[in-house]
Amino acid sequence: MKILDIGCGKHKTPGAVGLDSNPRTGADVVHDLDRVPYPFPDNEFDVIVGNQVIEHLEDVLAVVAELHRITKPGGVIRLDTPHYSDIASYTDPTHKHHLTTESFAYFCGERPDFDFYSEVRLRPRLIRVTLLKLWRALGVELLVNSCNRYPSLRFFRRFWESYLCYVVRGKTIYFEFEVIK
Repeated sequence: MKILDIGCGKHKTPGAVGLDSNPRTGADVVHDLDRVPYPFPDNEFDVIVGNQVIEHLEDVLAVVAELHRITKPGGVIRLDTPHYSDIASYTDPTHKHHLTTESFAYFCGERPDFDFYSEVRLRPRLIRVTLLKLWRALGVELLVNSCNRYPSLRFFRRFWESYLCYVVRGKTIYFEFEVIK
């Protein structure tokens, strides 16, 4: 299995090819992540990992299209980012985007009214929100993520994200997508 870790920094995923714009990191390939195309052929990777990097990039649509291009059909893209309600999303001055659990809906066919933004298609395998330990202990995190197992309960997540997330704050969002080609 061939893995690419974009924005790997000094904590590259074991066994992965590291891609980062900073030459002082553990990257195997130094490349500006905002410049596409990336220096890889089409359908090169089985898995692409991006831990706390997508929120730093200028053009999320272009980056996701590029990740889609270099991932094999049926491959997996895993992204982790701060939830927009977490203070960490706003305290880092290098963050250019503040994301929600629906920020990638354009690529999943869930927003047909905006299908013209991209031809990239991804199938969501898992979208998981983490909350502070108190809310996890009280079962709120389980409720917010219940739609992963029971899609009909998606309204819980939407209600939390629309009305409650500034009281019961999110910490991070983990996205896992299957690449459709």
